[in-house]
Amino acid sequence: MTATTAATPPLPDPDASAAASPADASPASGPHALGSYASESPAYEVWAVPGIPEVRPGDDLAALVVRAAGADGRTLVDGDVLIVTSKIVSKAEGRIVEADDRDAAIDAETVRVVARRGPARIVESRHGFVMAAAGVDASNTPKGTVLLLPEDPDAAARRVRDGVREALGVTVGVVVTDTFGRPWREGLTDVAIGAAGVRVLEDLRGGVDAHGNPLGVTVTAVGDELAAAGELVKGKADGLPVAVVRGLARHVLPAPEEGGDTEPAVTARALVRDAAADMFRLGTSEAVREAVTLRRTVREFTADPVDGQAVRRAVAAAVTAPAPHHTTPWRFVLLESESSRLRLLDAMRDAWIADLRADGKSEESIAKRVKRGDVLRDAPYLAVPCLATDGAHAYPDARRNASEREMFVVATGAGIQNFLVALAGEQLGSAWISSTMFCRDVVRDVLELPADWDPMGAVAIGRPAAPPRQRPARAAEDFVVER
Repeated sequence: MTATTAATPPLPDPDASAAASPADASPASGPHALGSYASESPAYEVWAVPGIPEVRPGDDLAALVVRAAGADGRTLVDGDVLIVTSKIVSKAEGRIVEADDRDAAIDAETVRVVARRGPARIVESRHGFVMAAAGVDASNTPKGTVLLLPEDPDAAARRVRDGVREALGVTVGVVVTDTFGRPWREGLTDVAIGAAGVRVLEDLRGGVDAHGNPLGVTVTAVGDELAAAGELVKGKADGLPVAVVRGLARHVLPAPEEGGDTEPAVTARALVRDAAADMFRLGTSEAVREAVTLRRTVREFTADPVDGQAVRRAVAAAVTAPAPHHTTPWRFVLLESESSRLRLLDAMRDAWIADLRADGKSEESIAKRVKRGDVLRDAPYLAVPCLATDGAHAYPDARRNASEREMFVVATGAGIQNFLVALAGEQLGSAWISSTMFCRDVVRDVLELPADWDPMGAVAIGRPAAPPRQRPARAAEDFVVER
């Protein structure tokens, strides 16, 4: 039994279904009501299944759906897609908690806060969904309780699919849905959070459109489109938690015993974009906080070239740091060629060795210390941030002049921190190394810098060769003194 063609049943009643069909098609009756135009124009039907009772923990959802669909006179057929609201799945699984425990339930279901505005939280749930309150919902559940999302929505969809096949001998697809908001769009819509037997993504890349233009990026979210189609007839308050979509059997896969369910994009997990591909992973304040806290010193880099424009964007972020007297004390010398890097590092190494010998260090000790400089030598890109004190005030005493310089040093440090955080935002690793500060004259001479520019360390930049090591958590209380 295959799911390549859908039967053409009578049109459902207008108050219980919606049909996507040509505007000039006339309603008809009989077993082939759509036959007059089905071969000429694509069409599908969608209707809500009435008669599903209040679902309780332990109920067999497949049996409830089969019974209700049969009573309605529309027996399920091969290629149908069942659109099942997640609320009834949660109820059948007993995923019900007291409303007083809602915040604790949200915390338990949350792996990451994406955005927070007052009490409202957009979070990533343990399922991987980014949504309000981790899907913990007080609607369509008795007062005083809230519902959690199903434990495993994909597994729940498989149970319904298998139950329908066992009861009726037909192969259907199943989509479990929940309601999401969307960035930059008003209103809510249902999306697929679980699926079985449905190709939830249709990859059209490599094909051409009607004009022969190649399709390079088109991957259609069929699972979400089916979920939204079902929501149009289910409604939020009508007690109709299940809908049937008929006429789109091309998206329904054969049962496992028929060789189906072997494609990767047949569960709703395929619709979840992973972190590496998510260009809009965080809210604004959360992005700033995470970028700062995730910045790490990276000491091992790949040989991949560094995008100079990405470094320049980081410089643009660096120079937004605060500075005294409306000055701009930051200068960034970018060493983009290997020859310029080696010329500088060789001169710095020689100066360092001379200092260490003057300190009386042994040649073995000197060799070990100089080895630490390899982080700069192995990086595919270097930047040397410099302090320029033009605009500084002059005072008649050393105390105030020293304080004046300290202001500029702090401003330069703020700019360097901005630079490092912005590099992390560009997915570039970095390491700030202070060594140029110990041989400023050498650095100025090699790089042909003005005499009033003070090199404030060097920044090694590149693609991290490995994930950074976890840093022990630091509590703010350890660094705070209250007065």
